[in-house]
Amino acid sequence: MVTRTAVPLVAILVLGAGAPEVGTLVAVQSAGVLIVGLIAGAVVDRVRRRPVLIAADLVRAAVLLWIPFAFVGGLLRIEELYIVVFLVAVLSAFFESAYRAYLPSLVGLERTLEGNSKLGVSASVAEVAGPGFTGALIQVVSAPFAILVDAVSYLVSAASLLLIRSREPKRQVRPAGSHIAGEISEGLRVVGRHPLLRALSASSVTQHFFGSFIGALYSIYLIRDLGLSPLVLGLLISVGGVGALAGAALAVPVTKRLGQGPALIVTAFIEGLLKFLLPLAAVVPAFAVAFFFVGQLVGDALISAHFIVHMTVRQQVTEDRLLGRVGATINVLEHGVAPFGALIAAALAARYGTQLTLLIAAMGTLTATGWLVFSPLRSLRLATATGATLAH
Repeated sequence: MVTRTAVPLVAILVLGAGAPEVGTLVAVQSAGVLIVGLIAGAVVDRVRRRPVLIAADLVRAAVLLWIPFAFVGGLLRIEELYIVVFLVAVLSAFFESAYRAYLPSLVGLERTLEGNSKLGVSASVAEVAGPGFTGALIQVVSAPFAILVDAVSYLVSAASLLLIRSREPKRQVRPAGSHIAGEISEGLRVVGRHPLLRALSASSVTQHFFGSFIGALYSIYLIRDLGLSPLVLGLLISVGGVGALAGAALAVPVTKRLGQGPALIVTAFIEGLLKFLLPLAAVVPAFAVAFFFVGQLVGDALISAHFIVHMTVRQQVTEDRLLGRVGATINVLEHGVAPFGALIAAALAARYGTQLTLLIAAMGTLTATGWLVFSPLRSLRLATATGATLAH
């Protein structure tokens, strides 16, 4: 969270960057994930995952340390920020692939839902506290030195991983002649052919595509079209973090009550319906803040719970030897469609207005539920390692 907030502020406050430079920072970050994402998944399936996590943390810390050091030496340029952001994105792609693949071997398949829920709570706490902490940090020590604190946090992460005493099993020996391109292709085939993984990935990609409409237009819509203040915008975003925290805590009891498939469908469907509050706010502006409040609080709670169940099913139906590649494939697909969604949203908003574009986004988000309903997930109570459905 500190990286996400502080690096653009270094560009703006220290280097005088404008919209094109900040946009390039975002593009460079996405490019890093897209370029190495599939390779990272294949590498993670070849080696033990914990050393990858530790190495990614240590190198990210070293890369980020360049920013305050270059600033002190008067050497900091916008091109260096591009390189730092790209390298951090590449290393984060390796970290994320290993992170999700490591959990089942650490806690066991039967406890992945509980593990994902607790990790979700941890992430939500960072989501709530991170922006405010970063803002205060920048106010006190300036943006470049906030990055110094951020680099230290990666060292704390590496130390935490080193404290794990559970011995990770060795990876399976690769067949003779096995090459990374073939292994990447295997991951793609598994996602495309497995009925549960195919439905999960199609739904998630649809959500990310239309969600990028909202991400691109949300701030403009609130401030320019509805006349709300930046303070209200910030408070609403913070409310979303609280909702995500609640959703992470509720994921386990909801899933135990409904079953994994129905929990995925119910959370996706209701969250999709809540998206219609966005265009509705312009129709009844007196209730706009209330609509946004409900959308952020309840909507983000549902998104958080949905993601936790999605991740759990994905981990439980995927063989351990494929976890890195399956996760990387879905991650690259999600990141790949988001920029196109944002560009299409901008074009539609310029031609037809922000309200209508957000209505299209709400309808599109709701269609993501269809991928889940018209698949074996609708009757899935508990996923198994073979992808079978256990009876209710």
